[in-house]
Amino acid sequence: MNKNFFPALMMGLAAISSTAILASPVHAEDKKAGQIHVRGSVLNYSGSTLKVKTREGETVDVALADGWKVSSVANAKVTDIKPGDFVGIASLPRKGGGDGALEVLIFPPALKGTGEGSYGWDLKPNSSMTNATVADAVKGVDGRTVTVSYHGKEKKISIPEGTPVVTFAPATAGDLVPGAIVFIPAEKAATGTTAHQVLVGKKGVVPPM
Repeated sequence: MNKNFFPALMMGLAAISSTAILASPVHAEDKKAGQIHVRGSVLNYSGSTLKVKTREGETVDVALADGWKVSSVANAKVTDIKPGDFVGIASLPRKGGGDGALEVLIFPPALKGTGEGSYGWDLKPNSSMTNATVADAVKGVDGRTVTVSYHGKEKKISIPEGTPVVTFAPATAGDLVPGAIVFIPAEKAATGTTAHQVLVGKKGVVPPM
């Protein structure tokens, strides 16, 4: 059984235009107990602290570590997904079998292999995140079903109509305006919540993961 459970989707950095976020896997045995995902909207950004109202309705002050980075997402289409692409798909089990996508992230070629595997995810209860290579993409009656492969395994995931499909895009600290939607992989400790990366929504496109 794969013991990897927390694919810190954004635990390093690489350039996509000026800035992008690079994921790297964190194995369960190496995972710090305080690793969390902060999802919500910006209340205030002061330069070293980002105040966020979370989707659960709480207010969280996120301390931005030295050298922190920000990136964004841009809309893509299901038809942009091609065999050989590396994708991150959050999904839920379907009643009829297989998985149905909640969102799809198309990684740029430079980030292929990042965080490869299938892990538990906290977007919704019982959801998982699969970072894998597209083996094939077949048009289906309810959208598109992709077969992805990782570590010698295969998984079929249906992508229903309306599923958010995005890729990375540049952003700056100036995009952290009140009301902006953010996704932040962070660490929570007794001293507070700290982050090295922030993913922010721009131009009406919000981080779906």
